[in-house]
Amino acid sequence: MAKKILTTQDRLALDSWNELVASVREHSDINPTDTETEIRQRRERLEKNDEEWFKYYFAMYCTCESAAFHRKATGRLMRNNRWYEVRAWSRELAKSARSMMEISKLALTKKIRNVLLISNSADNAERLLLPFMANFEENQRIIQDYGQQKKPGAWETGEFTCMCGCSFRAIGAGQSPRGTRNKNFRPDFILVDDIDTDEECRNPERIKTKWKWLEEALIPTMSVSGNYRILFNGNIIALDCCIKRAIEKGTELKAKGIGHVDIINIRGKDGLSVWPEKNSEEDIDLFLSLVSAAAAQKEFFNNPVVDGGVFAEITYGKVPALSRFKFLVIYGDPAPGENKTKKSSTKTVCLLGKLAGRLYLIKTFLDRGLNAEFVEWYIKLLEFVGGKTTVYCYMENNKLQDPFFQQVFQPIVRRIRRERKISLYITGDEEKKTDKATRIEANLEPLNREGNLVLNEAEKDNPHMKRMAEQFKLFNLQLTYPADGPDCVEGGNRIIDRKARQSEKPVIVTRKSTRSQNKYRV
Repeated sequence: MAKKILTTQDRLALDSWNELVASVREHSDINPTDTETEIRQRRERLEKNDEEWFKYYFAMYCTCESAAFHRKATGRLMRNNRWYEVRAWSRELAKSARSMMEISKLALTKKIRNVLLISNSADNAERLLLPFMANFEENQRIIQDYGQQKKPGAWETGEFTCMCGCSFRAIGAGQSPRGTRNKNFRPDFILVDDIDTDEECRNPERIKTKWKWLEEALIPTMSVSGNYRILFNGNIIALDCCIKRAIEKGTELKAKGIGHVDIINIRGKDGLSVWPEKNSEEDIDLFLSLVSAAAAQKEFFNNPVVDGGVFAEITYGKVPALSRFKFLVIYGDPAPGENKTKKSSTKTVCLLGKLAGRLYLIKTFLDRGLNAEFVEWYIKLLEFVGGKTTVYCYMENNKLQDPFFQQVFQPIVRRIRRERKISLYITGDEEKKTDKATRIEANLEPLNREGNLVLNEAEKDNPHMKRMAEQFKLFNLQLTYPADGPDCVEGGNRIIDRKARQSEKPVIVTRKSTRSQNKYRV
């Protein structure tokens, strides 16, 4: 018989498998002298506590304490025999590892008998199924307490049956799942993991086709009268994707008491790590600095913002000498809150000028900060101008903000003016504004499209200017990403245009001559 020649890909796959099983063996050491009574007592004790069961039988995956959302999710899945759950968990929150441990326990305790693992392709589905197979085959603790699981004649990559009676099959999206049975058991657990791809999400028809397959071909393989659990693992990587559609379905079923939707970002509403036992604030900050803001929002915050959706191109250019501007405007957009935590909004102060129809963003401060720091930014911008031209200072101040402006900011300004003996006067911009997103798009996008919104190239590497450019790039009409910077620029541009109109001298018509004169009064 001719020997099969292994390809490079085959060798790499074999090496990866050998490393995986070796790691499983290494992390599942046992005491071979344990008696049958000790084994039975340990098994019964651990089966009463999901977390302790996971820690013992899957020690290599439990490197730190689980988070509260992990424990709640496991509790829902384990106690409900008919259940539909969507876990839109950020990367680094152990979606796949957690579901593998849960499914393995359900299988070994004979709560489920037929598992289908679905992914975006057959290869990816098989890859995700390998840790299941490796643990059933080589995990010494499972073997000692539950017996050998490798069933002769039914043990192949992508499809195998354990001695406990549960079968597993990997299926790629679009493949036929029909006829999937383990003896007379229809599928009773469907795990849909990593179903969406960036490429497919760019084509709504492909998402529609895939979702139709999930609902019309895959889920109907389960028994109407039997038990069934359906679990979706993934991120919201696009405005229309299968996970987004699963969330809509899960929300409907939650109202009926048979489903749940979990959307967990790497940081919670308080701006802090949702799993600090594993992901420290420092680690998150460092890692997110390696990727673009758009990538971070999509993969870690379930927020699929589109880079360049409205402001497709950002123009950088050299700013003319400040003395050439008739006047400049410093415009500030204060955010509520007196702290620097990640849950607070960003405060913004911009130095803006217009010349020959071009709006120049000369310098900006855009960050979280204290109110006193916010006022200090005005002073720094005034010092930057250095008296080269007239400067008007404004701050956004609508009716809701007015008490804050009068009672908080104005006293700070007066104190600084008195203590440092400087001329600092900030006028509240009380003009009633229209919808924020529409206003930014209507007033700034045409300028930007024509190359007339210019960011100072000398400030391109300044972290504040970088944040400003980032907010422009990720701006959309749904405001799914902060737009405090663009909102501040729009406010300053409106002040500049208003002052320019006010300074225009009206046309005077006489019999002898017609004369018009435009003149700035600053």
